[in-house]
Amino acid sequence: MIKRLPNFLTILRIGLVPIFVALFYWGGDMRTFGATGVFAVAAITDWADGYLARRYQGVSPFGTFLDPVADKIMVATALVLIASSGEMPALLAGILISIIVGREITVSALREWMAEVGERKKVAVSWLGKAKAATQMISILLLVYERPVRGLSARTLGTALLIVAAAMTLWSMVGYLRAAWPSLQGNSGAHLDRER
Repeated sequence: MIKRLPNFLTILRIGLVPIFVALFYWGGDMRTFGATGVFAVAAITDWADGYLARRYQGVSPFGTFLDPVADKIMVATALVLIASSGEMPALLAGILISIIVGREITVSALREWMAEVGERKKVAVSWLGKAKAATQMISILLLVYERPVRGLSARTLGTALLIVAAAMTLWSMVGYLRAAWPSLQGNSGAHLDRER
């Protein structure tokens, strides 16, 4: 039963996305406390499912595939909602979200390619990637919460942390590309369909 729990938490995280969207658009306390709470639960389950899978040998191909997908769906949805709210300068929001989402697409494609050529370990999640993810989660929580935190503007704090997260995003992406560069320069992937 415990071995199945990580996959259940991952599926739950995906199921929380439409609830998060509804609460965000509802506004008021439903956004401040409801949407923020839902996102916090998603962030906690992101950590919990990985921990439980490793602790109780519950790692499965299905979970390995779905876990990063669930993370990206929730984060991308939250970023799009924040940008569409107009609470952040449009240009800044566009740049930050393009960097963060673009990096996720790039690194996901890179990991898929490296897995196909048998060198997935070269682009395993690094400490910087984990730090980026944590900073990104906190910044989104603050931006969704919206109200002052101990007299400080949550929006200002969240925006500042999102800028830091975007910088870490670029830094980590460069690190992954450097690690994979020798493989990308070789002919090991020449047989792959380049039109995919």
